[in-house]
Amino acid sequence: MTETDGSTFVSTITPWLSVRNGKRAVEFYKSAFQAKEVYHMEDPSGAIVSRIVVGGAEFWVSDDIGAENCNSVRMILTVQSPDLVFQQALTAGASEVYPVQDAHGWRVGRLADPFGFHWEIGCPYEE
Repeated sequence: MTETDGSTFVSTITPWLSVRNGKRAVEFYKSAFQAKEVYHMEDPSGAIVSRIVVGGAEFWVSDDIGAENCNSVRMILTVQSPDLVFQQALTAGASEVYPVQDAHGWRVGRLADPFGFHWEIGCPYEE
């Protein structure tokens, strides 16, 4: 099964950088690349998640609380049918990190591929 229903939805892949000191990283990208922060969330501990845009390209930056993944890359695969694509990936050999669910304005789940990369498979809610 693939996601080919003839609609005009365009799937995208977006990198997610997990770093130490996310606030400092965001400020660096703003200064170095004239990036714009178009989404920002901060938890009570001060850890951040930000969506950054440079021209028409985007990526995400977050504080990585778990030291084993620090300075790693996670991928965001935006698709029209996250439940379907997530299940296809599990069938192909990925392992579930957390199931597809409704969170932060998205239908999204996270899995790890057999090579150790984490993928968030999701779709934002329609506005």
